[in-house]
Amino acid sequence: MFAIMENEVIENHQRYLKRVELYSKFGYDIEKEGSFIIEKAQPLAGNILEVGTGKGYFTLALARAGFNFFSFDIAASEQRYALLNLKYYELQKQVSFVIANVECIPCDDVFFDVIFAVNIIHHLSAVRKSCCELVRILSPHGKIILSDFNANGLAILDKIHALEGRKHEVNSGTMTDAKDVFIELGLNLEEFHSPAQDVLIGHRRLIT
Repeated sequence: MFAIMENEVIENHQRYLKRVELYSKFGYDIEKEGSFIIEKAQPLAGNILEVGTGKGYFTLALARAGFNFFSFDIAASEQRYALLNLKYYELQKQVSFVIANVECIPCDDVFFDVIFAVNIIHHLSAVRKSCCELVRILSPHGKIILSDFNANGLAILDKIHALEGRKHEVNSGTMTDAKDVFIELGLNLEEFHSPAQDVLIGHRRLIT
């Protein structure tokens, strides 16, 4: 996918470690939160998709947990960082990257058994359209795992971005919006919460 030099991999890993340390100083443990989401999503089997690769923090968590999966993002530049993260741990063969928009996913109906969308809802303006797409590609016995920062998590992000002289861009999408759409589309829901994350799991079938 990308031509990668070894020094790029090492430099990127050092940036990743600094990012993990910075978030930790503000009370957000990137690796712990990723593990929390994966734990609540168990069991995981079949075709797995990650929506919104970003710089690959959750991509790395899922790969390190031993899973093979697809990951798509609208930005190839972000996926490059994700691939560098994976390559450091020699996990790059576990992930197939695709460029796509969540509002129009290039995938057949009912294809994926597990769909993760982590920390993207607050970036969306068209939550209904995006959630409908996720449900469209979900298998008859599949589940969608949405997770996003809660108020505490967003406050931490604001502080980190302000420290770096940037502004954390937030769109109009909320987890409540997503929950309403999933209920309307007939999914059965479970909810979990950590100090910084909200997790919503929508099942096609009844939870037993």
